[in-house]
Amino acid sequence: MPAGLIRRLLGGVPEPLDDATWSQLRARVHWIDALDDARQQRLRSLAGRFLQRKTITPMAPLQLDAVQRAILAALCCLPLLEFGEEGLHGWSQLIVYPDAFRVNRSHVDAAGVMHEWDDELIGEAWQDGPLVLSWADVEADLAEPHAGFCVAVHEMAHKIDVLDGVLDGTPPLPRGWQRAWARDFQQAYDALAAAVDAGEEVAIDPYAAEAPDEFFAVCSEYHFSDPALLLELFPAVAGHLERFYGAPPCVPSAAGDVASG
Repeated sequence: MPAGLIRRLLGGVPEPLDDATWSQLRARVHWIDALDDARQQRLRSLAGRFLQRKTITPMAPLQLDAVQRAILAALCCLPLLEFGEEGLHGWSQLIVYPDAFRVNRSHVDAAGVMHEWDDELIGEAWQDGPLVLSWADVEADLAEPHAGFCVAVHEMAHKIDVLDGVLDGTPPLPRGWQRAWARDFQQAYDALAAAVDAGEEVAIDPYAAEAPDEFFAVCSEYHFSDPALLLELFPAVAGHLERFYGAPPCVPSAAGDVASG
């Protein structure tokens, strides 16, 4: 048996996406087609690693062909272009529903009373479990790549965030950068939350004001899908995300405005 095949079977080398699949993927995903050649090749390798290491499970009646699976892998790996495949650690399954899905929630209040309700979601990332996406919403993101949304990036931001054991809007970073990140993100989050609480209309998805981790995840979506608006609203945050994710496709650099900490 060839040595290269043995390494792939043992998990050492990802099976590359074939040229035909990669060409169809680029035609469908604006954010990927707009990357320079070097970053495209890096993403192609990461997507191959994703397909090797993760089980993609479509929920009936949804069926996914090879190109659709490759699209999901590449979208999930977009936030890992600079961070690397370490961002894939800690989970093994991507579950894909045909459309938005319902999740039962429960909470015990201070009086000891149990409250239960159903949430309708388009994506979810469990700390020690799978990443879950709505295929209909993935397709909607692909159809409007500049609308400010990318559910796959949003949920992957949560997966990266929690790698240090805490879901708090600050991913694993060198100490100095972590301090600068936490300071700048907290200031931006506080300003947005205050505006939403006051009933003001805000320019980005108000869901970002739910919690610091959601602010990070929503801003991550804007980094790829509407970076100009993110830079206008939160220049320090935009700079950190450019340093963390790399330059957004076809958008002038903002990283020069971020102190290294």
